[in-house]
Amino acid sequence: MKSRTASCSCGQLSVLTLGEPGRVSICHCLACQRRTGSVFGAQARFPRDRVTISGESTTWVRVGDEGSRVAFHFCPVCGATVYYAVEGYDEASIAIPVGAFADPDFPAPLFSVYEERMHRWVPLPPGMEHMR
Repeated sequence: MKSRTASCSCGQLSVLTLGEPGRVSICHCLACQRRTGSVFGAQARFPRDRVTISGESTTWVRVGDEGSRVAFHFCPVCGATVYYAVEGYDEASIAIPVGAFADPDFPAPLFSVYEERMHRWVPLPPGMEHMR
């Protein structure tokens, strides 16, 4: 079973995953744009029982557009977000920003959400499922 490691910039907080992600997606919502400092967020979801977390994290909880609460875990030293979970589903799955893996061979996203907030100049890969 393939393993991958995602970590913060300084390496203090890391996540080891086993197996392939259940879903890789990109999100164009304004909160993801602000959180990443980029024009979208890319994340991979893994079953919780296939994730091992090492290091200390600080948590910030954001309430989504539909009222769901998302707990973002970031490094208290360098500030990089390493994983997050939707309240109520946090025992089932963990989302990890794709960039935290720093792996150019990571599986491509197949799902795109909040496209009404997408920057007009961002092209999407062919074959992607769209939720507008």
